[in-house]
Amino acid sequence: MASRASLAVMNTTRMEAFTDGVLAIIITIMVLELKVPHGTGLEVLRPLLPVLASYVLSFVYLGIYWNNHHHMLHACRRVTGSVLWANLHLLFWLSLVPFATGWMGENHFATIPAAAYGVVLLMAGVAYWILELRIIAAEGETSLVKRAVGADWKAKSSLVLYALAIGLAFVSPWISMAIYAGVAIMWFVPDRRLERVLSET
Repeated sequence: MASRASLAVMNTTRMEAFTDGVLAIIITIMVLELKVPHGTGLEVLRPLLPVLASYVLSFVYLGIYWNNHHHMLHACRRVTGSVLWANLHLLFWLSLVPFATGWMGENHFATIPAAAYGVVLLMAGVAYWILELRIIAAEGETSLVKRAVGADWKAKSSLVLYALAIGLAFVSPWISMAIYAGVAIMWFVPDRRLERVLSET
């Protein structure tokens, strides 16, 4: 009979593999929604620039989630039912990224689509935070994840910035886009917290 530790490892591996597959599908959907321009000159790309820009931004965000999720699960030692549901909750909001990306790009960053994009980012951020909390609850205050993230002001400040960007979309969608890009840059800078904790164990 497999030990509890081995079962926890198998469950973590399965959850990570499932998440990787879903994220790969989400990125594939976004790629397939890109329309091939009719023509061979660079001028035919001009109308597609908003679509391409929104695609690049969303691709970076999905890459950030994939990277952070990978490191967090490597620090996770125990998976419970609530952790699995929290992970599915995260995947639900990430699965809406292609829709929000396409709507915003096709309408050249109009107010409502830009705000809706922010709502998806905000809820995905909340979902990731909940996943962190469920892992910590399953493993206790001595959890490697808890040691790594601490108070996690980086995640909390991101949620505040998303909420601010949603409101500012009704003033100027371009301000919102600048905030979305700024948060992505903030997370794109390598976060060594989990790697550092794992190296100490």
